[in-house]
Amino acid sequence: MSNIIRLKIDVTKIDKSRLFRGKKGVYLDAVLIPLRQPSDFGDTHIITQDVSKEERDQGIKGAILGNGREIVTTVREVAAKASKEAQADSWNDDEETDDIPF
Repeated sequence: MSNIIRLKIDVTKIDKSRLFRGKKGVYLDAVLIPLRQPSDFGDTHIITQDVSKEERDQGIKGAILGNGREIVTTVREVAAKASKEAQADSWNDDEETDDIPF
């Protein structure tokens, strides 16, 4: 099984004072939190801006930046897609033997 989580982030909600410069760019620490049950819109996670341990101990929470939706693909779905693509390729090979110039 293969899982992908597609995210939507409202960048206007980022506390820019928490951005930091690394070797290859400017970064933001964020946390992806699974929801107990999917939202009415099918979201399975929320994204929050990370806070330090000391801030968490004080009850400070990071701003909610957006949401995420888990996309689950099974091995069977991947194999079926590959099989369809292989069949389409073999069909195209047969077509090349015709007298059609394209």
